[in-house]
Amino acid sequence: MRHLTTFRVIERVAKTGSIRRAAEELAQTPSAIQRRVQAFEDELGMPIFERLSHGVRLNAAGELVLHHIRTQFADTDRLKSRLSDLSGVRRGHVPIACSQALAPYFLPEEIARYRAAFPYVTFDVRVLDHGAAMQALADYAVDIALIYGVDDIPASDVVLAVEQNVAAVMAPTHPLAGRGTIRLRDLLAYPLALPLKTFEGRRLLERSLARKSLSIAPQLESNSFEFLKAHVACTDAITVQIPIGAPAPETEGPTVCIPIDPRDLIPGHLTLRQLKGRTLSVAAAQFADQIARSLTARFAPTEAAG
Repeated sequence: MRHLTTFRVIERVAKTGSIRRAAEELAQTPSAIQRRVQAFEDELGMPIFERLSHGVRLNAAGELVLHHIRTQFADTDRLKSRLSDLSGVRRGHVPIACSQALAPYFLPEEIARYRAAFPYVTFDVRVLDHGAAMQALADYAVDIALIYGVDDIPASDVVLAVEQNVAAVMAPTHPLAGRGTIRLRDLLAYPLALPLKTFEGRRLLERSLARKSLSIAPQLESNSFEFLKAHVACTDAITVQIPIGAPAPETEGPTVCIPIDPRDLIPGHLTLRQLKGRTLSVAAAQFADQIARSLTARFAPTEAAG
């Protein structure tokens, strides 16, 4: 598989946009990187990089080559995973993109459960926003993605979708903490500590409020859900989170999660995705199946890809 070494060099040069930076990351000399790229271009019969004053950039042929390289990497990982299964020891590496809400509870528990059965499988978890997660799938940087969205769900890459509406998170001593559900108007009577407008839950909340001719002026904003939950735990402020990102209702903790009345909300969906047409490694496919079963057991599926 010597060609994979060349492929890794080309992929790194494309990612960094620089022969020098690629050499530094691969612990090689720039001249060695340049020779390998040049040899590949000579064998291919055409250049794949544009040489610029400040570095290099893939041309149209290079974009096709990079897609082929990423496909080859994925195919090789899948082959290694299948070979390890033949030996009776499941091995593999599963890179995942996920929304912040999946990071505190759901995904760590699922990975721990999977690794208890298959301890030789490794994981790479990247907490990304919706757009970055979709791009990571397209770039073959991750095998699967668990992301939250409020827009219509494209069926092309959705394995499973479950409805997840934003809920109010507050201290257990908050005046609204004892209610079964909360109306949106009730939230506006208290300080709001909200995720940034780039987050899907915030977008859903604002669209739901606008539908009722309501608006908000949060007293605090952050890109960290953990910070927001810590803040509301010691104040009378309220934040929002989807239920899968909150502790179980029976769990005692510094915050409680109260559903917002569904009559007030535009529904949102948590989706399990993989790139359309891509065959996953055995390890990634089995973990995706486990995730799908867990989500189905906890929430009613709303849509799945065919």
